[in-house]
Amino acid sequence: TLTMASQRRLFLVILAILANFSQCREIDREMTVEVKAGSEECFYENVKSGETIDVEYQVIDGGQGELDINFHIANPVGTILVQDFRKADGSHRTTMSEPGDYRLCFDNTFSSYNSKTVFFGVMIDNDEEDDDDLWDDGLDQGVTADEIYEMKIEDIKDAMDRIRGHLSKSRFMQDQLRAFEARDRNVAENNFARVGNWSMINLTVMCITGLVQVILLRSLFDEKSRFHKIWKKVSSTSRPYS
Repeated sequence: TLTMASQRRLFLVILAILANFSQCREIDREMTVEVKAGSEECFYENVKSGETIDVEYQVIDGGQGELDINFHIANPVGTILVQDFRKADGSHRTTMSEPGDYRLCFDNTFSSYNSKTVFFGVMIDNDEEDDDDLWDDGLDQGVTADEIYEMKIEDIKDAMDRIRGHLSKSRFMQDQLRAFEARDRNVAENNFARVGNWSMINLTVMCITGLVQVILLRSLFDEKSRFHKIWKKVSSTSRPYS
Protein backbone atom coordinates (compact mmCIF):
# COMPACT_ATOMS: atom_id res chain seq x y z
CA THR A 1 0.00 0.00 0.00
CA LEU A 2 1.10 3.58 -0.61
CA THR A 3 2.09 5.72 2.33
CA MET A 4 0.62 9.18 2.90
CA ALA A 5 3.83 10.84 1.69
CA SER A 6 3.89 8.71 -1.45
CA GLN A 7 0.27 9.53 -2.20
CA ARG A 8 1.00 13.23 -1.75
CA ARG A 9 3.98 13.04 -4.14
CA LEU A 10 1.90 11.16 -6.70
CA PHE A 11 -0.85 13.79 -6.41
CA LEU A 12 1.67 16.58 -6.99
CA VAL A 13 3.07 14.76 -10.04
CA ILE A 14 -0.43 14.46 -11.54
CA LEU A 15 -1.14 18.14 -10.90
CA ALA A 16 2.12 19.12 -12.56
CA ILE A 17 1.33 17.03 -15.64
CA LEU A 18 -2.15 18.52 -15.93
CA ALA A 19 -0.75 22.03 -15.54
CA ASN A 20 1.76 21.39 -18.33
CA PHE A 21 -0.97 19.96 -20.56
CA SER A 22 -2.96 23.15 -20.19
CA GLN A 23 0.05 25.11 -21.46
CA CYS A 24 0.70 22.86 -24.46
CA ARG A 25 -0.02 24.43 -27.81
CA GLU A 26 -1.49 21.86 -30.13
CA ILE A 27 -4.31 22.78 -32.48
CA ASP A 28 -6.48 20.21 -34.20
CA ARG A 29 -9.34 21.40 -36.39
CA GLU A 30 -11.60 19.61 -38.85
CA MET A 31 -14.19 21.14 -41.13
CA THR A 32 -16.46 20.30 -44.03
CA VAL A 33 -16.98 23.23 -46.39
CA GLU A 34 -18.90 23.69 -49.63
CA VAL A 35 -17.02 25.65 -52.28
CA LYS A 36 -19.44 27.15 -54.76
CA ALA A 37 -18.81 27.05 -58.48
CA GLY A 38 -16.52 29.87 -59.59
CA SER A 39 -15.56 30.82 -56.02
CA GLU A 40 -12.72 30.38 -53.54
CA GLU A 41 -12.85 29.65 -49.80
CA CYS A 42 -9.90 30.63 -47.57
CA PHE A 43 -9.11 29.93 -43.92
CA TYR A 44 -6.44 31.46 -41.70
CA GLU A 45 -4.30 29.81 -39.04
CA ASN A 46 -2.00 31.67 -36.69
CA VAL A 47 1.30 29.79 -36.61
CA LYS A 48 4.42 30.55 -34.60
CA SER A 49 7.94 30.30 -35.92
CA GLY A 50 9.22 26.72 -35.90
CA GLU A 51 5.78 25.15 -35.61
CA THR A 52 4.64 22.47 -38.02
CA ILE A 53 1.31 22.54 -39.80
CA ASP A 54 -0.30 19.33 -41.09
CA VAL A 55 -3.08 19.73 -43.66
CA GLU A 56 -5.09 16.92 -45.23
CA TYR A 57 -8.08 17.43 -47.48
CA GLN A 58 -10.48 15.42 -49.61
CA VAL A 59 -13.20 16.33 -52.08
CA ILE A 60 -16.09 14.17 -50.90
CA ASP A 61 -18.75 15.47 -53.30
CA GLY A 62 -18.41 17.11 -56.69
CA GLY A 63 -22.04 17.45 -57.69
CA GLN A 64 -22.32 16.31 -61.30
CA GLY A 65 -18.66 17.06 -62.01
CA GLU A 66 -15.28 15.64 -61.12
CA LEU A 67 -13.96 15.26 -57.57
CA ASP A 68 -11.18 17.82 -57.86
CA ILE A 69 -10.19 21.23 -56.51
CA ASN A 70 -7.24 23.63 -56.40
CA PHE A 71 -5.48 24.16 -53.08
CA HIS A 72 -2.64 26.33 -51.79
CA ILE A 73 -1.00 27.52 -48.59
CA ALA A 74 0.37 31.07 -48.44
CA ASN A 75 2.53 32.70 -45.79
CA PRO A 76 1.66 36.04 -44.10
CA VAL A 77 3.20 38.07 -46.95
CA GLY A 78 1.30 36.14 -49.63
CA THR A 79 4.04 33.83 -50.92
CA ILE A 80 2.69 30.46 -52.05
CA LEU A 81 4.33 27.65 -50.07
CA VAL A 82 2.28 24.65 -51.21
CA GLN A 83 0.05 24.36 -54.26
CA ASP A 84 -2.12 21.62 -55.79
CA PHE A 85 -4.02 21.80 -59.07
CA ARG A 86 -7.29 19.92 -59.58
CA LYS A 87 -6.63 17.11 -57.13
CA ALA A 88 -9.17 14.95 -55.32
CA ASP A 89 -7.16 14.81 -52.10
CA GLY A 90 -3.86 15.92 -50.68
CA SER A 91 -1.65 15.84 -47.60
CA HIS A 92 1.01 18.38 -46.69
CA ARG A 93 3.29 18.82 -43.68
CA THR A 94 5.25 22.07 -43.54
CA THR A 95 7.42 23.69 -40.87
CA MET A 96 6.91 27.44 -40.81
CA SER A 97 9.94 29.73 -40.59
CA GLU A 98 8.13 32.92 -39.60
CA PRO A 99 5.17 33.69 -37.33
CA GLY A 100 1.88 35.06 -38.59
CA ASP A 101 -1.45 34.19 -40.16
CA TYR A 102 -1.09 31.54 -42.86
CA ARG A 103 -3.78 31.26 -45.52
CA LEU A 104 -5.28 27.93 -46.65
CA CYS A 105 -7.42 28.29 -49.77
CA PHE A 106 -9.66 25.94 -51.76
CA ASP A 107 -10.20 27.26 -55.27
CA ASN A 108 -13.15 26.16 -57.43
CA THR A 109 -13.02 29.01 -59.93
CA PHE A 110 -12.33 26.60 -62.80
CA SER A 111 -15.81 25.07 -62.36
CA SER A 112 -18.76 26.92 -63.91
CA TYR A 113 -21.67 24.83 -62.58
CA ASN A 114 -20.64 22.29 -59.93
CA SER A 115 -20.04 23.02 -56.27
CA LYS A 116 -17.45 20.96 -54.39
CA THR A 117 -17.77 19.68 -50.83
CA VAL A 118 -14.37 19.45 -49.15
CA PHE A 119 -13.46 17.83 -45.86
CA PHE A 120 -10.13 18.97 -44.41
CA GLY A 121 -8.21 18.77 -41.18
CA VAL A 122 -5.49 21.03 -39.81
CA MET A 123 -3.06 20.08 -37.05
CA ILE A 124 -0.49 22.52 -35.66
CA ASP A 125 2.15 21.41 -33.17
CA ASN A 126 5.64 22.36 -32.08
CA ASP A 127 6.84 18.87 -31.32
CA GLU A 128 10.17 18.58 -33.10
CA GLU A 129 10.87 15.09 -31.83
CA ASP A 130 10.72 12.23 -34.25
CA ASP A 131 8.11 9.49 -34.06
CA ASP A 132 10.24 6.96 -32.22
CA ASP A 133 8.70 4.27 -30.09
CA LEU A 134 6.96 5.81 -27.13
CA TRP A 135 8.65 3.34 -24.85
CA ASP A 136 12.24 3.99 -25.89
CA ASP A 137 12.93 5.52 -22.49
CA GLY A 138 12.36 2.20 -20.80
CA LEU A 139 8.78 2.77 -19.73
CA ASP A 140 7.88 -0.70 -20.93
CA GLN A 141 10.31 -2.31 -18.53
CA GLY A 142 9.18 -3.44 -15.11
CA VAL A 143 9.89 -0.79 -12.49
CA THR A 144 9.00 -0.57 -8.85
CA ALA A 145 6.82 2.07 -7.25
CA ASP A 146 9.81 3.75 -5.61
CA GLU A 147 11.58 4.05 -8.98
CA ILE A 148 8.50 5.62 -10.52
CA TYR A 149 8.36 8.27 -7.79
CA GLU A 150 12.00 9.10 -8.39
CA MET A 151 11.42 9.89 -12.06
CA LYS A 152 11.66 13.53 -13.00
CA ILE A 153 8.43 15.35 -13.63
CA GLU A 154 9.83 16.57 -16.94
CA ASP A 155 10.44 13.00 -18.07
CA ILE A 156 6.86 12.07 -17.26
CA LYS A 157 5.56 15.19 -18.97
CA ASP A 158 7.57 14.50 -22.13
CA ALA A 159 6.29 10.94 -22.30
CA MET A 160 2.70 12.03 -21.75
CA ASP A 161 3.05 14.79 -24.34
CA ARG A 162 4.23 12.28 -26.92
CA ILE A 163 1.40 9.91 -26.06
CA ARG A 164 -1.10 12.75 -26.35
CA GLY A 165 0.36 13.82 -29.68
CA HIS A 166 0.20 10.32 -31.12
CA LEU A 167 -3.38 9.87 -29.92
CA SER A 168 -4.35 13.15 -31.59
CA LYS A 169 -2.70 12.06 -34.83
CA SER A 170 -4.45 8.68 -34.64
CA ARG A 171 -7.82 10.38 -34.27
CA PHE A 172 -6.89 12.74 -37.11
CA MET A 173 -6.14 9.78 -39.39
CA GLN A 174 -9.37 8.02 -38.40
CA ASP A 175 -11.34 11.12 -39.34
CA GLN A 176 -9.58 11.19 -42.70
CA LEU A 177 -10.51 7.55 -43.29
CA ARG A 178 -14.13 8.36 -42.46
CA ALA A 179 -13.96 11.17 -45.00
CA PHE A 180 -12.71 8.70 -47.63
CA GLU A 181 -15.67 6.47 -46.80
CA ALA A 182 -18.07 9.40 -47.11
CA ARG A 183 -16.59 10.32 -50.48
CA ASP A 184 -16.92 6.76 -51.80
CA ARG A 185 -20.49 6.60 -50.55
CA ASN A 186 -21.36 9.86 -52.33
CA VAL A 187 -19.85 8.55 -55.55
CA ALA A 188 -21.81 5.30 -55.25
CA GLU A 189 -25.07 7.14 -54.50
CA ASN A 190 -24.55 9.51 -57.45
CA ASN A 191 -23.86 6.60 -59.79
CA PHE A 192 -26.95 4.79 -58.48
CA ALA A 193 -29.09 7.89 -59.07
CA ARG A 194 -27.74 8.28 -62.62
CA VAL A 195 -28.37 4.63 -63.47
CA GLY A 196 -31.88 4.85 -62.02
CA ASN A 197 -32.74 8.02 -63.94
CA TRP A 198 -31.46 6.70 -67.26
CA SER A 199 -33.27 3.40 -66.70
CA MET A 200 -36.56 5.22 -66.15
CA ILE A 201 -36.01 7.29 -69.31
CA ASN A 202 -35.23 4.21 -71.39
CA LEU A 203 -38.23 2.34 -69.95
CA THR A 204 -40.54 5.27 -70.74
CA VAL A 205 -39.27 5.51 -74.32
CA MET A 206 -39.69 1.77 -74.83
CA CYS A 207 -43.27 1.84 -73.51
CA ILE A 208 -44.22 4.79 -75.71
CA THR A 209 -42.60 3.18 -78.76
CA GLY A 210 -44.41 -0.12 -78.14
CA LEU A 211 -47.74 1.66 -77.67
CA VAL A 212 -47.32 3.57 -80.93
CA GLN A 213 -46.43 0.40 -82.79
CA VAL A 214 -49.50 -1.42 -81.45
CA ILE A 215 -51.77 1.47 -82.43
CA LEU A 216 -50.32 1.64 -85.93
CA LEU A 217 -50.63 -2.12 -86.50
CA ARG A 218 -54.24 -2.19 -85.31
CA SER A 219 -55.12 0.75 -87.55
CA LEU A 220 -54.01 -1.24 -90.61
CA PHE A 221 -56.82 -3.77 -90.05
CA ASP A 222 -59.52 -1.54 -88.52
CA GLU A 223 -61.42 0.25 -91.28
CA LYS A 224 -63.17 2.53 -88.79
CA SER A 225 -59.93 3.78 -87.38
CA ARG A 226 -58.74 7.27 -88.24
CA PHE A 227 -55.27 5.96 -88.81
CA HIS A 228 -56.67 3.41 -91.31
CA LYS A 229 -58.24 6.24 -93.34
CA ILE A 230 -54.97 8.16 -93.21
CA TRP A 231 -53.03 5.10 -94.32
CA LYS A 232 -55.52 4.49 -97.16
CA LYS A 233 -55.31 8.08 -98.32
CA VAL A 234 -51.51 8.06 -98.18
CA SER A 235 -51.33 4.77 -100.10
CA SER A 236 -53.75 6.02 -102.76
CA THR A 237 -51.81 9.23 -103.30
CA SER A 238 -48.51 7.45 -103.43
CA ARG A 239 -49.81 4.82 -105.97
CA PRO A 240 -48.45 5.52 -109.48
CA TYR A 241 -50.93 6.54 -112.12
CA SER A 242 -51.72 3.89 -114.67
